[in-house]
Amino acid sequence: MSTVQAPIGSGFSRASTTADIIKGVDLVGKVAIVTGGYSGLGLETARTLASAGARIIVPARDVERARRTIAEAGGGMQVLSMDLADPRSIDDFARDFVETGLPLHLLINNAGIMALPELKRDAQGNELQFSTNHLGHFRLALRLWPALKRAGGARVVSVSSAGHRFSPVVFDDINFERRDYDAFKAYGQSKTANILFAVGLDRRGKDDGIRAFALHPGGIAGTNLGTHVGVEMLKKTGFVDENGRPIVDLARDLKSVPQGAATHVWCAVSPQLDGKGGVFCADSDITPVLPRDGSPDLATEDRTKRGTGVQAYAIDPDAAEELWRESEEITNVSVQRPS
Repeated sequence: MSTVQAPIGSGFSRASTTADIIKGVDLVGKVAIVTGGYSGLGLETARTLASAGARIIVPARDVERARRTIAEAGGGMQVLSMDLADPRSIDDFARDFVETGLPLHLLINNAGIMALPELKRDAQGNELQFSTNHLGHFRLALRLWPALKRAGGARVVSVSSAGHRFSPVVFDDINFERRDYDAFKAYGQSKTANILFAVGLDRRGKDDGIRAFALHPGGIAGTNLGTHVGVEMLKKTGFVDENGRPIVDLARDLKSVPQGAATHVWCAVSPQLDGKGGVFCADSDITPVLPRDGSPDLATEDRTKRGTGVQAYAIDPDAAEELWRESEEITNVSVQRPS
């Protein structure tokens, strides 16, 4: 039976931090992989899980840079080479991990890119935001499946965004071959894919003890994700002040990094989610489904009036199956589909 997409009254809130979520949680003996775990929300998530005793592995394209950043933050995490836009790199990383015989209890698919101003493609011709944000993580999770199954109770956390409202997955032109490229529609499509991926993975994984969740962390300007948006746009939309410093305003869903990463950690470790999966979360709770009234312009709308729910198209099981089939075809990677 599918988990209902509705709040469960977790007791946490938009103001909750990673320290609030992890209090009393023991992760000794658990193994976690956190993509993008060397900066921003990923680093905060990795550090929090490590503080509870988990062994943390951070895959990174620039290993030396990641090691320096993690060392400056206190260290204690293993950095290994992997590039989400390079299928061979993902395969090598996953093969090496699976061959260790270790179980994988937590896979946090956190890394991502946002709003590339010009259309860029990976070496296989896929639009780069869709490739990095979705296809790379799809390939990684499926290649790591034996280790996830070995855990006897694993969670896969897919970091999406309220930006999924910019666009559903446009299945007849995912790669902008017949339509004009739009940076935010491309980003929104990839974030919708992150949610649908969690729906599809949870359906396939629950019999193996693998559950999946997707989430919106909130608006956090103090990370590398907004690199391509530009300071002037961040000022215009109220994410940073006149001096370029991130604004924290919970009424507008603008959070600090520890507040933003709280939902990452809640999805990864909360016992309140035992036996659940395939849902979209925000503010450390499952969200409601938004009314079917179209996708608002997130760049200009009044954030105080915007809920943190999910568009129905992003949790639609038929769309999740279509995305899974498309992703298998593109990546040539699959797991056995349940009957």
